[in-house]
Amino acid sequence: MADFERYIRSSALPHIWCPGCGNGILLAAILRSIDTLNLDQKKTVIVSGIGCSSRASGYMNFNTVHTAHGRALTFATGIKLAKPDLNVLVITGDGDCTAIGGNHFIHAARRNIDITTIIFNNSIYGMTGGQYSPLTPPGSKATTAPLGHIERPFDIAALAIAAGATYVARGTAYHANLLTDLITKGIQNKGFSVIDGITQCPISFGRKNKMGSAAKMLEWQRDHAVMAQAAAKLPPETMQDKFVIGELHHSLAPEYTAEYEKLIARAQKKGE
Repeated sequence: MADFERYIRSSALPHIWCPGCGNGILLAAILRSIDTLNLDQKKTVIVSGIGCSSRASGYMNFNTVHTAHGRALTFATGIKLAKPDLNVLVITGDGDCTAIGGNHFIHAARRNIDITTIIFNNSIYGMTGGQYSPLTPPGSKATTAPLGHIERPFDIAALAIAAGATYVARGTAYHANLLTDLITKGIQNKGFSVIDGITQCPISFGRKNKMGSAAKMLEWQRDHAVMAQAAAKLPPETMQDKFVIGELHHSLAPEYTAEYEKLIARAQKKGE
């Protein structure tokens, strides 16, 4: 069992998350992954953007950077380029990552830079007013969609794969052990890793959409998630109101910082 006390800044508590929020479950999964891999705390950097999810970095006893809205991956890219030996993890939300940060997301994937990005996907802008995000399901209500959201959402996993990420997975707060395993594998991947973490927001999203208590929202995750191996065998009509969890993509490609080091070495050799 992970020794959570060594990984938490107790002086930063109590946390700001609402009762029933799933962000604490996702944070625990990240800490269990770090503990499983026995990562050096002094060589591990946690970078976050803005939003409910991104407050997590402030509670974590590592080198942490709480950055600007949508810019977590740009800061993380600079850190990884300057110090390729560091373990760099990004904590971001569905709005932070895929709206204002969307361009940075696809280019980090394209570069295949060795950063693990965990998206706390609660389908809403929870902290800043309950607006809909690029991952809000169609038909859902939000403060900016009082009659129902009509835009199609991104499939963040498909987007990451198409942009070039070499490890892509999805888990939920309900499937906490699976989520831990997926984050662990993402950290181990030598390249850009994306873990889409489905988490419940019982206040800004659940209350507006009459989804019931936090426990009911966790039950919804349980009843609508299908493991990738099983989903591959099911007919499309069976999957209409379901979503796929598990490891969705794993491939090999040149890693950006390693290629950059080679470029520097060639330039230095040429200048001799």
